[in-house]
Amino acid sequence: MISTNPFSVLSELIPSMAMQTYIIVMFLMVVGGTILDMIHKKSAQYFFENAKKAQKNARRSVSGGEKMGLAVSTVASEVLTSSEFANPQRRLSHLFTMYGFILFVVSTVALIFAYPTSADAGIWPVLWHLGALSLAFGGYWFWFFIRVDVSSEGNPWYRIVRADMFIVSLLVTATFALLWSATQGSGLGWLFFVLFLAGSTTLFSTVLWSKFAHMFFKPAAAYQKKITKADGSQENLPDLGELTDPALQARYPDIPEYMGSNPPNMGLGIKREAPRHY
Repeated sequence: MISTNPFSVLSELIPSMAMQTYIIVMFLMVVGGTILDMIHKKSAQYFFENAKKAQKNARRSVSGGEKMGLAVSTVASEVLTSSEFANPQRRLSHLFTMYGFILFVVSTVALIFAYPTSADAGIWPVLWHLGALSLAFGGYWFWFFIRVDVSSEGNPWYRIVRADMFIVSLLVTATFALLWSATQGSGLGWLFFVLFLAGSTTLFSTVLWSKFAHMFFKPAAAYQKKITKADGSQENLPDLGELTDPALQARYPDIPEYMGSNPPNMGLGIKREAPRHY
């Protein structure tokens, strides 16, 4: 099963052109939904206005080479390895989900456009199944064990709100894609295919109401944050300074009054233990 192109059987009843048209329509929906999301939330406007404001407060000029280095660092850290997640389990779950989704989408495009009627499509069917498995593994791990409203707030795992649209449609797509591939040629297989199609259509057509567009905006925001640290604008926030600095203590008498003249390391604080006190 894992080495067979699942779309080759489907092409006997659905023309390859129809499948390719569906892929193009879904792509256009993602692009359109992302643009509408930026217009509706004014995220792009905020991003550029905030960057312009930060430039006025910059204390030093960042060279082109340094900007390139920060861009590479952003791709390697925030994009490829998701280092912004402090929780190692959340980070692993995100990586399984992210790379599984990318592999699943890329291999789907390759199978439908390059091998629409061929059962033997080289390595692509294997990558398609592995991508769906990785996506399902990371997604279900997050859904049952990591979600804040489940792991920390005590809500049941089956409670679904609109904010869950993205992850739910992802899980529906991956789950029924695998079940459809495993049961092709049967009536049950067609049921699973319809559910797979419903999940993928929901996923790509609801960008405006889901977290899909966030995937494109997050790297840009992370890069801009690195720029503000490099040029000294610090996102328009004041310097924290050293708590042991006498000048800072003279300016803010509350520091020595409540923390002493040599304030200790405050430790992990909120990260000291998991919030499980519901």
